[in-house]
Amino acid sequence: MMEKDEPPPQFFSTSQVQNIGPAPPSVHDLFESPGCPNSMAPPSLRFCHNGHTLCSTCKTRVHNRCPTCRQELGDIRCLALEKIAESLELPCRYISLGCPEIFPYYSKLKHEAVCNFRPYNCPYAGSDCSVVGDIPYLVGHLRDDHRVDMHSGCTFNHRYVKSNPMEVENATWMLTVFHCFGQYFCLHFEAFQLGTAPVYMAFLRFMGDEREARNYSYSLEVGGNGRKLTFEGSPRSIRDSHKKVRDSHDGLIIYRNMALFFSGGDRKELKLRVTGRIWKEQQNPEGGVCMPNLCS
Repeated sequence: MMEKDEPPPQFFSTSQVQNIGPAPPSVHDLFESPGCPNSMAPPSLRFCHNGHTLCSTCKTRVHNRCPTCRQELGDIRCLALEKIAESLELPCRYISLGCPEIFPYYSKLKHEAVCNFRPYNCPYAGSDCSVVGDIPYLVGHLRDDHRVDMHSGCTFNHRYVKSNPMEVENATWMLTVFHCFGQYFCLHFEAFQLGTAPVYMAFLRFMGDEREARNYSYSLEVGGNGRKLTFEGSPRSIRDSHKKVRDSHDGLIIYRNMALFFSGGDRKELKLRVTGRIWKEQQNPEGGVCMPNLCS
């Protein structure tokens, strides 16, 4: 007796598969918080009485009401879902900014805190600015919104004048942004109290991460009446706030009495001229010594 033929297997083209219907949600989708772009991870997973998930940050933001069913939220945990979360590997939250890394949940959170692709805070020091973004965006933001002076070249010469230097304590200014070697640098000038002594401080910050900043060096010089002070070092990354750099005294520090001496005259008016240059360190292939690459 002849056996009945089995129906041949069916194959679908890509277009046919797309028309079958929406793809089922992935396990990763289960851990997306409905109130923010962050992925939920233990111990931030929270549930309402109807089982809808939410992260602990969003729980506060929605005033303890589930955004899906509007029921009151409690501190309900699902240990099974937390175990699943711990076993997952997820891309860095900054994948859209270029980070290719994938991590287990707990390692992901630690990585994101120091990811080189995370956005930068606005480096403007004259006010508290909450803008964040990549370097090209922040350069435009500084130019258009803060009206910062933009300068091309690796040398600079700034004159700083104040008619009453006694009134500028705890003041902060950003003088200009420099573009050289295809990078951007921020020159800061501040006045504050160092202990009981009023001082002025000038320093440079690099618009990029710490690793790149170490490829560059800069020098600052101020003087007058046949005297001068100089400083040489590597610029700090804008990952470090201007306040952090200032409080570490990593720059050219001029005590007020010395600044007024440099200013000449009757010492009632501050007239400081700050000059400087930026260069890129290059590795010498023969001796392994860094050689300065000066800007022409």
